[in-house]
Amino acid sequence: MDSLKNSTGRQEPTGVDRRDFLRVSAIAGGGLLLGAYIRPAEALAGTVAALHPTATADVFAPNVYIRLTPDGKVTIVNKNPEIGQGIKTMLPMIIAEELDVDWGTVTVAQGDSEPDKYGQQFAGGSTATPMNWDEHRRVGAAGRQMLVAAAAAKWGVSATELTTTAGTVHHASSGRRIGYGELVTAAAALTAPDLKTVTLKNPKDFRIIGKFTKGVDNAKVITGKPLFGIDVSVPGMKYAIFEKCPVFGGKVKSANVDAIKAMPGIKTAFVVEGGTALNGLLGGVAIVADSWWYAQKARAQLQVTWDEGTTATQGSDSFAAKAAEIAKAAPFKTLRKDGDPDAALATAAKVVSASYFYPFISHATLEPQNCTASFSNGTLEVWAPTQNPQPGRQLVAKTLGIEEKAVTIHMTRCGGGFGRRLSNDYMVEAAWIAKEAGVPVKLVWSREDDMRHDFYRPAGWHNLTAGVDAAGKIVAWKNHFVSFGEGERFSASSGMAPTEFPSRFIANFQYDNTNIPSGVPTGPLRAPGSNALAFVFHSFIDELAEAAGKDPVQFRLDLLGDPRVVANPDGSAAYDAGRMRGVLELVAEKSQWGKGSLPKGTGRGVAFHFSHRGYFAEVVEASVSANGAVKVHKVWVAGDVGNQIINPSGAEQQVQGSVLDGLSEAMTQEITVKAGRTEQGNFNQYQLLRMRQAPPVEVHYRITPFSPTGMGEPALPPVVPALCNAIYAATGKRVRTLPLSKSGFRWA
Repeated sequence: MDSLKNSTGRQEPTGVDRRDFLRVSAIAGGGLLLGAYIRPAEALAGTVAALHPTATADVFAPNVYIRLTPDGKVTIVNKNPEIGQGIKTMLPMIIAEELDVDWGTVTVAQGDSEPDKYGQQFAGGSTATPMNWDEHRRVGAAGRQMLVAAAAAKWGVSATELTTTAGTVHHASSGRRIGYGELVTAAAALTAPDLKTVTLKNPKDFRIIGKFTKGVDNAKVITGKPLFGIDVSVPGMKYAIFEKCPVFGGKVKSANVDAIKAMPGIKTAFVVEGGTALNGLLGGVAIVADSWWYAQKARAQLQVTWDEGTTATQGSDSFAAKAAEIAKAAPFKTLRKDGDPDAALATAAKVVSASYFYPFISHATLEPQNCTASFSNGTLEVWAPTQNPQPGRQLVAKTLGIEEKAVTIHMTRCGGGFGRRLSNDYMVEAAWIAKEAGVPVKLVWSREDDMRHDFYRPAGWHNLTAGVDAAGKIVAWKNHFVSFGEGERFSASSGMAPTEFPSRFIANFQYDNTNIPSGVPTGPLRAPGSNALAFVFHSFIDELAEAAGKDPVQFRLDLLGDPRVVANPDGSAAYDAGRMRGVLELVAEKSQWGKGSLPKGTGRGVAFHFSHRGYFAEVVEASVSANGAVKVHKVWVAGDVGNQIINPSGAEQQVQGSVLDGLSEAMTQEITVKAGRTEQGNFNQYQLLRMRQAPPVEVHYRITPFSPTGMGEPALPPVVPALCNAIYAATGKRVRTLPLSKSGFRWA
C-alpha cells in the first residue's frame, strides 16, 4: 500500500457517547457472552434515515457479538446482511483484533434480523465500516480487558503487568500464561467496563486487521454448499411463482385459476388483489406447486386479462421526446445558483455546450429474487436474501395485518444485491402466498421476472453549457437536468444534490431541473446517483480540458485548487479537495500518465469521483479498432478510504468488482420501456461483461488520518467516464450517450 502526505480535513466522530455501555452475561457451561448498547454515529444519521425512513438516529439497542466458552472456542456474530461485499468476514475481524484472539480459531455466525438485539442491520450506502468500526473495536477491547482482569485476580497481580496474544493472557515476569477459555467463567462475573474508557490497540500492533484474509464462506460458496436464499428448504415446503402484470402497477381483471388448479402437481392458484405501491404487494396470480418446474409449466398455461392502467401509455421513446422538448424550454426550478453564469459565459474565451444521456439499467443480480415463508397461528417465519430486513418486517406485518414481533426473519447470504434487495417486494409476496396457501412456500422469481420487475437505475438527461477563460480556467457552468418525478419531488434515486461536484468549485454555477412524470419503478443501484452523474460531469470536464488546451490531469488539479475542505455553511456535504488531489496524483503516478507514447488507436482517459465517503481516481487504457471493437487493456485505481484497509483481500475484490461492473454498465446495459413494460427479459438481451473482456485492475490506496469508510460503491463511478475519455483519446469520437453500443462500439 502507498502512504503519501496527509490531506487536510476534519476527523470523523467516533459515535461513542454516554449511552454506549457493555453488556455481559454468563451462558450455559460457564461461558461468556459479550455485547454492547451502541448508538449509530451522529455523522451517519442522514444515511440511516435515507435507507430506513422509519428509523431515527437516536435508536439504540443491545447487541450481542462475542461468545467465549471454557473449551476456548470463540464465536463472533456478523449482524449485517452479506451480499457479496465481504462484510461477514470484515466486521468480525474488527472484534477479533481487539479481543486479541487467533483468527484461525474464530467461528463466524450470521445473525438473524433482530433489531432489539443488534440495532440497525442493513447493507447499503457503504456504511458497514463507518457505522461499526469504532463500536466493534470497543466491544472487542472490552472483552479483552475483562479477561485480563480475571487473570489478574486469579494470579493476584496488577492488570497492567499482563499482556495478551492469540487468545492467551501472559505475565512476563513470572512466565505464567493462561488461555481465555479458562477465564471466561470468572470474567462473566465481573462488572463490565465503560466502553468509552477501554484501551484500544495501537494500529502498529494489529495482527488481523490489515492482513489478507479469505472470506469465511469461500469454501462453501465454491463447493455449492447451501448458503443463499435460493438454497433454503423447510419441512412441508411447496414452490410458488407470482405472475404480475407486465405493465408496472397493473391489476388482474380475470384469470383461469380453476384450470390451473386442475393441472398435475398444483396445490392451489389464486388471484392476489394487491395494492398500488410498486415496492409493496401488487396485484397478480399466485401458483403453488409441488415443484418449481410444475409451477412454471402451469404458468405457461395461465391466461390473465389485465387492467394495465395509465403507465401503459409511457415508454422510452416518449420520455426522450419529452426530455428534448423540455431542454428547449425554461426549467421548472433552479436548485442552485452561484454568481452570474450568464454574464460569465458572455465574456468567456470559449463556450462548450453538450447534451448527455444515460438509460435505465437493471441490477441483474445473478441470484434472482426469492424468499421462503411459513405462516402458522398468526406468526410468520421468513428466510430471505434481503439487504434491508427491518423495513421488510414492517411491510410484511402491515400487509398481513399482524404485529411486527410476530415476524421472524432469517437473513441468508445474497447472490448479489447492488441495491435491488433494499426493496422487499419479493418478501411480502412470499408471505402473502404462504398465508393464503396454508403451507410453507419458497417463492422463486424467474430471470424474466427479475429483469422486468426491477427498481431500475433511473435514466436522465443533462444539458450543459460551460465557458473557459483565456487562461483555461472554468468561469461558468450551467446544467438543466431532466429527470423523473412530480414537480419538485424526484422519483426514487432520480435526484441530484445541489452540492454535486463541480458545484462550489466554480464561482458562476447554476443547476436547473425539470421532472417527467413516470410509472416506471426506480431505486438505488450500486453507487446510487454517482454511477450516472460521474459519467456526465467528468466526461464534460474532459471536453472543457480540450477546449482549454490543457492536459486532462492538470486541468482537474487546477479545478480542485489548493488542498482544503469545501462544505456548506453548517459543515455538511464536506468535500476534501486535498484528498481528491492525492488520489488523482497517485493514479497519474502509477499509470505513468503522460509518459511515453501509445500505439495508434489506443488512448487513455482519466476521471475521479467522491461518493459514499470514498475518494477515487481512475485511469483507463483502451484501444478501438476500425469497426468499433473496444479492448480495455488496463485500469489503474487510486482510492482514499481513511487510515485502515481492514481486509485488503476483500477491499481489492470490491474495487476490482466495482470497476468491472462499471465497464459492463457503460458498454451494453440498457433497459427500454415500451407501452409501460420492460422490453428486456434475459441476459441475451441485457449483456454482462464476459471474463475474456475483463481487464487487469491495479489498485492503490492512500492512507490518511481519517476513520475508515466503505469500499462497496465509491470505486465504480470514475471508471465509466474514464473509459469514455479513453475512447475519445483513441478515436476522436466523443461519447455523450450510454450505453456505448448505441454509438457503434462493442467489446473486442
